[in-house]
Amino acid sequence: MVSSCYTEVILEDEIIVESAFNTDQALQSYDLWYVDINATRGNGEIPFLQRAFTISFVDGIMFANNNIVGIGKTGNGLGIDTGSYGTFSGVVDISHDIDGAWTFDVFAVSNSTLELYNRRTDTSYFLDGYQRRNFDYDRLFYENIHYLLQEFDAWEKTFTSEVGAVNEFDDENFLRFFEDNGGYFQSSIDISGTRISALQWDYEGNYEVFDTNDETLKTLTLDYDFLGNDYFELYVIDDSTVELYHVASETVYEFTGRGFVQYLKSKEKVSKKRTKSSNKKMNVERKRKM
Repeated sequence: MVSSCYTEVILEDEIIVESAFNTDQALQSYDLWYVDINATRGNGEIPFLQRAFTISFVDGIMFANNNIVGIGKTGNGLGIDTGSYGTFSGVVDISHDIDGAWTFDVFAVSNSTLELYNRRTDTSYFLDGYQRRNFDYDRLFYENIHYLLQEFDAWEKTFTSEVGAVNEFDDENFLRFFEDNGGYFQSSIDISGTRISALQWDYEGNYEVFDTNDETLKTLTLDYDFLGNDYFELYVIDDSTVELYHVASETVYEFTGRGFVQYLKSKEKVSKKRTKSSNKKMNVERKRKM
């Protein structure tokens, strides 16, 4: 294993399989391994890898970021302690606190990508390595923005621009998003400041997040049952605030997450499983004047 003064590591197949020590060095060569769920090969499923956005290997302890919210801060960026691991020549044994014992063959795909192959399920997961200082947070947020929407019990409208035509969405003050039914949402016109447990959900329907020709732009449609739909440009301000630009009225809204759902190691609060996804693409241009 060769490292520069910036601790960037060059991974080579023969070095990984040479010894247990070098396999461990390879796993610890990057602070964070982003689980590229869309690159997964095989029909099996490894539960804890299916849930995690990133995993990390540190001196026999495995950490994971199962939430988008708080990523970069929780556990000094590594996430939570989710289990232990041990290495052999080209092999890592992982003992997950919830999902039990799993054995993987470890292969270097490139200088910054590892393949973890589980023979029992005939499935490979691909991990992209980052140091914490250069982790691509934009990529994580924008590739997984629908999961961010689901990590709060509700989103409360906290800002409405003075510019913009009056429209029915002005009256809606709360939104919440579910993974069920291929993207199910509810909205409420209760006054701002209402406790989440006291909210009356007035409208419902299906929602969908779209990619666009601009890699930094996502769009959101709220398709209300029997009431038509609203179309927005969707921007992430931070991990608990999103901006919705209502294209038809040219109104800007900000929503802040309420009731953060932290996915812990406990069986009662395991995180949602990620699935391979390819958002539909809209052939639209950005309308919001930045």
